[in-house]
Amino acid sequence: MNDAYWLTEQFEAHRSHLRSVAYRVLGNWNEAEDAVQESWLRLSRSDAAGIENIGGWLTTVVSRVCLDMLRSRKARREESMEAWDAGQTIDPESGGDPEREAILADSVGIALLVVLGTLNPEERIAFVLHDIFAVPYAEIAPIVGRTEIAARQLASRARRRVQGARASAGTDLGTQRALVDSFLAAARSGDFEALLSVLDPDAVLRSDRENAEGEVRGARAVAEQLMGGRAKAAHPALVNGEVGVAVSPGGQLLLVLALSYANGKIVGVDVISEAARLEELDLIALDE
Repeated sequence: MNDAYWLTEQFEAHRSHLRSVAYRVLGNWNEAEDAVQESWLRLSRSDAAGIENIGGWLTTVVSRVCLDMLRSRKARREESMEAWDAGQTIDPESGGDPEREAILADSVGIALLVVLGTLNPEERIAFVLHDIFAVPYAEIAPIVGRTEIAARQLASRARRRVQGARASAGTDLGTQRALVDSFLAAARSGDFEALLSVLDPDAVLRSDRENAEGEVRGARAVAEQLMGGRAKAAHPALVNGEVGVAVSPGGQLLLVLALSYANGKIVGVDVISEAARLEELDLIALDE
């Protein structure tokens, strides 16, 4: 068996795993396939004889490729959203593919991709690799360019956000819709106290907008961020299966508020405005 054939055989044996890692990190099938292909190109140019654990090597490589892609998203200039379709899905070509369907149905499926999308690239890599694929922190650290302790902290922060998203599952859609209606009414009328009443005292707001603070914590501070502004252009929408808010002045999608819930209150507000992330959301406008 020649070396090229052996290398191809080894890569194909790990392709499914690499695709799973890349999709869970990136949340986009086309990008995941690109990341897997790049990992093959890097393997084909490497001295395979010096690789002791080819599976681990490939996982590290595809993770680094994904990290670069996530960082590129953050730097990418926002594009026009005139063609936004409120009924689009995150993965319109997944039908009939058992592997894709299995991934979408697991604990980090469509409903949590929006939450993962609010993490910074390093947090997302650390969480996916450790909590889903059981990669040790010692191996994650060099991928994200941090110490082992720092890699552990990255995953811990991400885990808290994901757990908060899962808590939303305990709030039925009717309650979510009532909270959002009250939220919008308060924001439109400028009723600060009414807005406070729908927010959990420990509510957290995160935004991917330029010059935004990393996190705003506490109901009062969050309410101050949400008052006024573009409330008249806001309307309720299903955001990956949860009731949230879409802001679309003049019919052009500007941003989405992905909300998380617990104990009958809004506990998290994630402001999503990056064009690439908006395109990946499953959005369905709701009548008012």
